[in-house]
Amino acid sequence: EQFTLNFTITNLRFTPDLGTPNSAKFKSTQKIMQHYIDPLLQKSSIGPYFTGCKVTGFRSGRNRENVGVDAVCSYKTNDSLGAFDREKVYQELSTMTNGVTTLGHYSLERNSLYVNG
Repeated sequence: EQFTLNFTITNLRFTPDLGTPNSAKFKSTQKIMQHYIDPLLQKSSIGPYFTGCKVTGFRSGRNRENVGVDAVCSYKTNDSLGAFDREKVYQELSTMTNGVTTLGHYSLERNSLYVNG
């Protein structure tokens, strides 16, 4: 099963090469984002069933100083997991990012976290 994860970084400037999937900047930033996202989800309630995220895109935020991050994340279905609870995962990620304010050395736009299952 898959779910999407979106959030906005406020201290990463959007540039055209960040929006180009085959560019060196896209690929390096993609690896960095996955480095931060995957451990958070591994520590969440879906952790035992979590199989990874793939950052699929970066987009310009409300101004060019902000970067929107889009990711598709996967987990193995399991009877003990029950139905995917996107609200619970959202709350856990919110807590683990200090109220949706930090992700590693990146600052997050407080109301930008979105989990869609």
